[in-house]
Amino acid sequence: MLINFVALIVGMVLLIKGADYLIKGAVALSKRLGVSELFIGLTVVAFGTSAPELAVSIQAALKGSGIAIGNVVGSNIANIALILGTVSIIKPLKISSSTFRYEIPFLILTSLAAGMLLLDGGSFLSRFDGIVLLCFFIIFLDYLCSMAKKDRKVLLDMERTEEIEQQSKIGSYLSLSILATVGGLISIIYGGKLVIDNAVLIAKAAGVSETLIGVTIVALGTSLPELVAGITATLKKKADIAVGNVIGSNVFNILLILGISACLNPIKADRNLTQDNIFMIGTATILPILAGRKKTLRRLGGIILLLLYFTYIYLGILAG
Repeated sequence: MLINFVALIVGMVLLIKGADYLIKGAVALSKRLGVSELFIGLTVVAFGTSAPELAVSIQAALKGSGIAIGNVVGSNIANIALILGTVSIIKPLKISSSTFRYEIPFLILTSLAAGMLLLDGGSFLSRFDGIVLLCFFIIFLDYLCSMAKKDRKVLLDMERTEEIEQQSKIGSYLSLSILATVGGLISIIYGGKLVIDNAVLIAKAAGVSETLIGVTIVALGTSLPELVAGITATLKKKADIAVGNVIGSNVFNILLILGISACLNPIKADRNLTQDNIFMIGTATILPILAGRKKTLRRLGGIILLLLYFTYIYLGILAG
């Protein structure tokens, strides 16, 4: 038990320090490459924090397990309701006009598309469904490439040479920026695994039921990298990275992870996901409503999102 507590603390340290280096590296990387912080959040940070879900889902698909669908749907609900809810309570979250106009509607569209494919097939995804999702992913990549080109033009027009020269050492060299970003991601993922694995062992030793462990600790574990990265980005006043990370992760989860998983092996969920689909589509749709005309997710909005998440968890306990 003592070893588990020590490992838990080590994992938390890795999470916190890893998130710190990830955000520093991501900010420096955006400046060195001449792209916006939102772009880095939507791509590098989002894909990196989605890597565990990708690995788990592909392994599950190859084994014919239906865990891949539930993993993605549950993670997407947690990303918006838990992460953005928590982050906006810590500090009101300003959403950029670009994100409000383009990325959030695209997220709602992909959530609806995935929901309809799952409901139409009885929580089943065929290879054709997988191809459809991957085609949407290619469209998303094309949009990101256009964004990168636009960002570079804007930043070059602003002649930010002086600002780049005055960066800290971590941002002075592209290689160091990449090293900090990748190192931070690895630290977050490994630290999160240490925290979750040992939290489960401690909970079992304390007599907590496996069902409760599954819908709380394990469910939280899939979104822990995004949660820590989001909180750290917000505290460092990098809202674009926090929002971009969540939206990018959700789009990657639906289009890339489910798309690849279904193409490798048609997958059927191990339980009815109608309720989960409603929550996934609902949390994505309610996000711009809560942000309102001022495009700011305030503390009240964060509380509403957290209430939605805890309602989802409670209904999951009742169903399980």
